[in-house]
Order: sequence, then C-alpha cells, then structure tokens
Amino acid sequence: MTALPLNLARRCFARVIARAAAPAVLLLAFSAYPAMADFRLCNNTGGRVGVALGYKDAEGWTTEGWWNISARTCETLLRGALVARYYYIYAVDYDRGGEWSGKAYMCSREKEFTIRGTENCLARGYDRTGFFEVDTSEQRSWTVQLTDSAEQAPDRPLQPRTPGPSRPPSVAPTTPPADNGRR
Repeated sequence: MTALPLNLARRCFARVIARAAAPAVLLLAFSAYPAMADFRLCNNTGGRVGVALGYKDAEGWTTEGWWNISARTCETLLRGALVARYYYIYAVDYDRGGEWSGKAYMCSREKEFTIRGTENCLARGYDRTGFFEVDTSEQRSWTVQLTDSAEQAPDRPLQPRTPGPSRPPSVAPTTPPADNGRR
C-alpha cells in the first residue's frame, strides 16, 4: 500500500468530513432561525410608553403588563404563533402624558401584572381599564405600530425585525366581539 501525499490526504479527509457534516450543518441552520411568529409592538413616538396586553387563550382571558418601550423601538410582547384573532392594547406615554385606550374593559394595575379573567376588576382589587382592539385576521404573527396623533407620522414607520403583517393600530378603538363573554 502506498501512502498518499500529505496535501492529498488532507483534502480527502476534508471532503469526507464535509460530506458527513453537511446534513448536521443544514439541520443547525434551520433550527437556529425558527419560523418567527410573534406579537410585536413598535413605539413610533418620541417618548417612552408603557404597554399592557389582553388576550384570550385556551384557559380564558388574560391581561399582562407592563412592557416599557423606548421611543422609536420595537418589542416582542408574545413569542410564538398567535392563539387568538383579537388582542387588546392599553398604552400610556410616560414622558408626555396621554394614552392609547378603547372600550374593551379589562383588569390591570399600576405595577407589573398577569391577571386571569376580566370580570369584577374593582372587586378583585384591580383597575378597570379600557383597551383598544387589534384584529390580527388570524395571522400567525402581527406587529402593532403606536403613533402619536400630535406628531407627524414618521415617513417610514419602524419595521419589525421579523417578517409578517403589520398595520397601524386603530387609535379610535372598536368594540370587542359580541361573543367575548364580557359585560
């Protein structure tokens, strides 16, 4: 048996390793960047905002808060595929005052919270807060763009880091769906 020259042996060894490793590298490439499906909010205003979120999942209604979002930045509020068509937002402008609110009343509080249920907020020691509705049209991911009506809207709103539908929120809120069980 004759020995291969060192350079030829190295190249052969590299090819064997490359062929063996190719499926693993492809698998890692796909798992390192899973399909993004999140609920995101972009703060297109000049001030910091605090955001509370309401949604209905398999266990019922939940409200969560507070995400503190700096001016001109985006934040993921929920990770993973969306579980509902309608989500509800309440936001306050910490720096200049004002709020984004609506007629969908849910429970909240001033400090960080996760609250199950939307009934009897005051009797349970919570605030009763009006959220505005976001209709995701049953998309897997969604981005809400908060803007300040006192400011001129930016020429190009912030773009989320993940692909997916995006539309400005309705500043004039809509009422929640009739079958939501809240009155």
